[in-house]
Amino acid sequence: MSIKLVASDLDGTIIDRNNNIAPQNFEAIKKVLKKNIPFVVCTGKSYSVSKKICDQFQASFGIFGNGTQIIDLRSGKEILRKVISQKDLLFIITLAKRNNFHVHIYTDSEIISEKLEYMDLRNFILKSQNANDSLSFNIVHNILTYVENNNINAFSIVVTTEKATLLNFKKILSINNEIDSVFINKRGKYRDDIIGKDYEYLNISPININKNEALTYLANFLHISKNDIMAIGDNVNDLEMVKNAGIGVAVNEAYDDLKNVAKYVTSNNVSGGAFAEAIDKFI
Repeated sequence: MSIKLVASDLDGTIIDRNNNIAPQNFEAIKKVLKKNIPFVVCTGKSYSVSKKICDQFQASFGIFGNGTQIIDLRSGKEILRKVISQKDLLFIITLAKRNNFHVHIYTDSEIISEKLEYMDLRNFILKSQNANDSLSFNIVHNILTYVENNNINAFSIVVTTEKATLLNFKKILSINNEIDSVFINKRGKYRDDIIGKDYEYLNISPININKNEALTYLANFLHISKNDIMAIGDNVNDLEMVKNAGIGVAVNEAYDDLKNVAKYVTSNNVSGGAFAEAIDKFI
């Protein structure tokens, strides 16, 4: 099999939980680019947050916001952009607040929240460690009122809880055929050590928008078969991307659901250069 494109998640795949990158991962990316194989960053983060690392990697393309935006990083041209409508934002926030769930919104350049908790607190801590991170935090008194009074270009909205479960809430949201959600468990062995809490969340985006759909769109744009793509990840939002790639790779510390669909699971963990191991094996 001839690999014509490499797509990889960032956090937990190339970047470890301490925000460090194994030196061999940089060398592996250079190896990919020297073979004229496009290297695609696929992340749930916005471009504003990821720009520095994309520049360091000399990445060819970026899939941001779990697929809501695709950018040709060489030219700066935006290839795809999908946002949640204001009507759907209000629908989600209203339901979430009725259940006392935490909500925060991702736009191009900011996180909108009533209070920094869970994933938005995690992002705030990571930003404090990275002076070049251009993400800003907009703390508002009432997020529902704020959305009602402002035109928000939201790539995604995240609903989080520490004590309850969101699976029933996910079912309720499914009545809206304009949005979709991915359930992420951060409890137990998947605990968020950066903020020291167990929780779960739904990442909600426009319908048919996820890393796999975005990678398919990009592959068609570049006239590359999915069979010629190598995709690497660690989390459940990488699952379909890894499952449907010609070579799907799960890093050693990945969620079990992802390992179950991957064609290869690395021996090394993230800190030990799991990404580099996969590149050296298949390219």
